[in-house]
Order: sequence, then C-alpha cells, then structure tokens
Amino acid sequence: MSEPLFLNPVFHEKIWGGDHLKTKFGYDIPSDHTGECWAISAHPHGPAAIVNGEFKGMTLDQLWDQHREQFGNAKGDVFPLLTKILDANQDLSVQVHPDDAYAAEHEHELGKTECWYIISAEPGAELYYGHNAQTREELADWINHGKWDKLFRKVPVKAGEFYYVPSGTIHALGKGIMVLETQQSSDTTYRLYDFDRVDKTTGKKRELHLQKSIDVTNVPHHDPQLNITNEQVGDAQVTTFVQPPVSKYFSVKRVELHDGSAEFNREGLYTLVSVLDGEGALTVDGQDYPIKKGQHFILPNPVKQWRYQGSLELIVSEPGEE
Repeated sequence: MSEPLFLNPVFHEKIWGGDHLKTKFGYDIPSDHTGECWAISAHPHGPAAIVNGEFKGMTLDQLWDQHREQFGNAKGDVFPLLTKILDANQDLSVQVHPDDAYAAEHEHELGKTECWYIISAEPGAELYYGHNAQTREELADWINHGKWDKLFRKVPVKAGEFYYVPSGTIHALGKGIMVLETQQSSDTTYRLYDFDRVDKTTGKKRELHLQKSIDVTNVPHHDPQLNITNEQVGDAQVTTFVQPPVSKYFSVKRVELHDGSAEFNREGLYTLVSVLDGEGALTVDGQDYPIKKGQHFILPNPVKQWRYQGSLELIVSEPGEE
C-alpha cells in the first residue's frame, strides 16, 4: 500500500531565536531561543525521523540511501531539499550562500538557493534583501570598510508574501518575522555582518566570512522576476510562487482550502507538504490520515493521487527537474 511519510522535526537553538515555534505551532522546543524547525530534513546536521508506516523509525537520509524507489529513483548523492520554519525573534546575521560549484569546491556540499513564505510579520518588520553595490570592487570596499547602511537593501514585509533567494543574494530575516523556508539541503552560510553580537555560550562574536561573501555575491543585485499564478483545484485555491525554469531546484505552491476538498495527481517525483494552519484529512489509497497545523509529510513516488479535505493552509514543494 502506498502511504505518506510523516516526519518528526528537529529543532535548533539560535542567538536570534524565540519561542513562537511553541506558542504558534505547539512544538516542544528546547528553549525560548529556538530559531529553526528543520521539518523535512535529510541533512546530517538534523535528519528528521519518519513516525508512521513501513519505514517508521528510519531517518529521511537513511530512507533516501536504502529505498530510492520511494523517490522515483531520483539521482543525486543526497536528498536535495530542506524545509524549515524560522522564528526571527531578533535580526538574523546578514549573509549570503554559495552556488553549487563554489560550495562543492570549498564546503563539499550543495549550494544554497532558498525561498521564504512569510507566515507572520510584526508591524514594521523588514527583510535584508539584495545590495546597492554596482561592481565587485565597490562591494569589497563597502564590506571591508563596514559601510553597511550604504550596502544593504531593506524591504518591508507582511504575511502571505513570498521571496525567492537565489544563491549569491545578500539577505537576512529581520526581527518579528516567521517564515516557511524551502531550500537546497545545505547548511553553508557566509556571514557578512552580525550586528557585533556576542554569543552567550562562547562569550565571543560569531565568525564572519567576508572574503567568501565577496567571492560569491551576485553583482549587481537583480530582483528575480517571478510569475506567480493562481488556479482553482476542486475547492482549493492553489498559488504557484516559483517553479522551473525560474527555479531549477524546486517548485513551491500554497494550497488553501476552506471547509472543502480537492484531489491532486502526482506531477514531480515526490511531494513535500507542510501544514501551516487549520486541520482536516489527507486521503491516500483509501486511507484517511488526520492532519493539522504544524505537521509535515512527504508524499513519496508510489503515491500517485491524494485528496485533502477540511480547512487547511499548506505549503507544497517538489524537486526541480533532474
């Protein structure tokens, strides 16, 4: 029988984290400085475990290695995607991620293109997104002389917005923002600026990576051109935020359902789903699975058709083209 794979998230404490993963999602978090919920993860820094069915107790990386048929015999040494929920109780460090080629050479892992769906944002909340330098020489000069106000672009944000962050984009979540992040499965971050904060555990400032940041930043910055579309599927409103060819690594959609039902057929090799709000049921192969806010699951390749019912807000992603 084909069945969904429900996952147990992994939590990471951060200098900038808060307690909203508990108060808004009901997670049992390690402290009130918890910044990241690694919801669908096969990364060695926090692999999520499967909690139901035939593969119960296996971690996602083990399943990828031992049962590749569950993922349509996808190529690649590692499971390519990572889904997180981030709680920015304070500004994150301003940072940039390398592309695949630079990351393979310098970090021995995938590059990091990512995107954010804004779950909530306090009034006046802002992102750091992009920069104002026109040449790499200007970028290096402003970074090396700490001309941060001149360099960084800030963007006001509100709930329901979507931001695509290709590798090479200078970025950071600002205070008071929660996001669902879909990204390549990479944990490589180059910090440009960390507000001179001191880590309470070490008593030291966190490491910066100025030269690597200068190496990998896209110059000049260009905002990606997204073609966001909406369609009706059954009773569901489906918003497609990004997909190939704009993003070669993943597609990301929002599915909104208000006391209704909708059937979907497999499109990609497998599907990642996060329940951001509401409750209802997922039906696969005649079996009903109750689902509610805060759950995350994969619809593996053997699942060819499924139905949602209830009142739900879902973020759904699929791997990009091989």
